[in-house]
Amino acid sequence: MAKLENKIDFVVLVSVNRANANGDPLNGNRPRTDYNGFGEMSDVCIKRKIRNRMQDMGQAVFVQSEDRCDDGFGSLSERASAKMKGLKDRDLYAKTACETWLDVRAFGQVFAFKDAKGMSVGVRGPVTVHQAVSASPVEIESLQITKSVNGEKSEKGGNRTSDTMGQKHFVRFGLYVVKGSINVQLAEKTGFTQEDAQLVKECLRTLFVNDASSARPDGSMEVVKLYWWQHNCKDGQYSSAEVHRSVHVEIKDPTKLPDSVEDYEIAVTSLPGLEPEVLHGV
Repeated sequence: MAKLENKIDFVVLVSVNRANANGDPLNGNRPRTDYNGFGEMSDVCIKRKIRNRMQDMGQAVFVQSEDRCDDGFGSLSERASAKMKGLKDRDLYAKTACETWLDVRAFGQVFAFKDAKGMSVGVRGPVTVHQAVSASPVEIESLQITKSVNGEKSEKGGNRTSDTMGQKHFVRFGLYVVKGSINVQLAEKTGFTQEDAQLVKECLRTLFVNDASSARPDGSMEVVKLYWWQHNCKDGQYSSAEVHRSVHVEIKDPTKLPDSVEDYEIAVTSLPGLEPEVLHGV
């Protein structure tokens, strides 16, 4: 395994077409937006999808969703206890966790469970992902839906109960910008390698493979472009902020609601000595 020796920055452009990119449970599961109407996807949501893709590629993952559990453990505590049994030294605990699970050495993790007998272990990961924001304000549409059968029997003998009614919310169209970086110094601490970085790159390129649902039908979420910068040194030739700012996404006609990627002007400012690898997504 080759050590990661060069800082990495990345930007992913994601199109959302009549789908709920990331529902807000505190707002009736409506797609997340800020006060100015720009669509949002949380970093937690994005990392969940990256973890799912890691599993699809045969990698061991610590933070698994219930419907994707592949090792029989019902909680993080059970998984940690089974794999870390007998480890009392914090440094050895962290080292073993990083060696065991790709998402731990990538994103980090806090191990603080009841059966750890008071021991708490924190791992800082080298891969950071920003909250994604749409390039322009998005329009949210809602549909009233009904189920063809009752989920519960009506107490009063009526034909339908209240649980047959519901709503679906979706973004009419949005182009979201996902930003992130990989820090070499933290990669050295967790053992995150160049090969791991290539896996993360492929996860980002194929972010929505096997992610289809009623809220996100196949084809409604797409990685349009992945920009991947690998610097020539540990600390980077430019700051991450400057690299991320080099990607410009502007709506061509602000008076018109966008309905495709073609409605945006996408350009990348050249940074001398640092050219991105540009990949088409899935």
